[in-house]
Amino acid sequence: MTSLSGTKSSSLASVSAGRKAKDRAAKVFVYAAFALAIIPLVSVLWTVISNGAKRFDGVFLTHSMNGLASKDAGGGAYHAIIGTLEQVGLTALISVPLGVLTAIYLVEYARGGRLGRTISFFVDVMTGIPSIVSGLFVLAFWLLALGMDFSGFAGALSLTILMLPTVVRATEEMLKLVPGDLKEAAYALGVPRWRTIMFVVLPTALPGIVSGVMLAVARVMGETAPLLLTIFITKAINTDPFSGAQGSLPTFIWDQSTDPNANAVDRAWAGALVLILLIMLLNLAARLVAWLRKPSSR
Repeated sequence: MTSLSGTKSSSLASVSAGRKAKDRAAKVFVYAAFALAIIPLVSVLWTVISNGAKRFDGVFLTHSMNGLASKDAGGGAYHAIIGTLEQVGLTALISVPLGVLTAIYLVEYARGGRLGRTISFFVDVMTGIPSIVSGLFVLAFWLLALGMDFSGFAGALSLTILMLPTVVRATEEMLKLVPGDLKEAAYALGVPRWRTIMFVVLPTALPGIVSGVMLAVARVMGETAPLLLTIFITKAINTDPFSGAQGSLPTFIWDQSTDPNANAVDRAWAGALVLILLIMLLNLAARLVAWLRKPSSR
């Protein structure tokens, strides 16, 4: 009996040692993969910050390029910042309600029906549409067929095509994660489905929905190809997104980076830095709103 118990204990010890070795190896691989993944991110951030800091000042943030050539010193991206904020704001104003309502229908009402499968198929197709195709579509339909002029709103329409499927998929996945017990409890109390969705399902899934929306905003905020076809390029300040050509940070960066002189390149790096900072600020604001509105804090 003593020898048998000793054999069992030694076998368990060897198994335990093997599991510990595998666990340590898995941790090493995870940490190595994390380090490899973060190296390009840190490199990009460091490059943008170090190069963009040369022209990141008050003049750059409060002046436009109107009346200046690319080789001239000075100037700024104020017109591009205003254009980007207005265009992305209009895009979110269109995409977020449509995307959230579509996701609610797919999760709560479609129930695998033919219409739900059709909508889901087209959402998948839209997810893979190249950005320049969305710009060409708006150019052909809105500008050429309907005779509209270049404008920030036309750019927002092209960005909406890119942002909408991301919002739908992100919201759909978050709604699926809401525990069924919460909905069943509301139904048992006689709460209508629409009130359950409004006051139980959506508040529970809000942090995840906000994260998905911000990922979609970050994607479209840096798109250049559709904007080149829909908003044109201007160096003047245009605060009306519904009339006339309008600047944007992606087109500003593209325009300045194509010029070989040092002043233009410095402005391009500064524009890239401003774009990154805007995305970070929007993410922080969205996180704060989601934290304040989550059910546990009410």
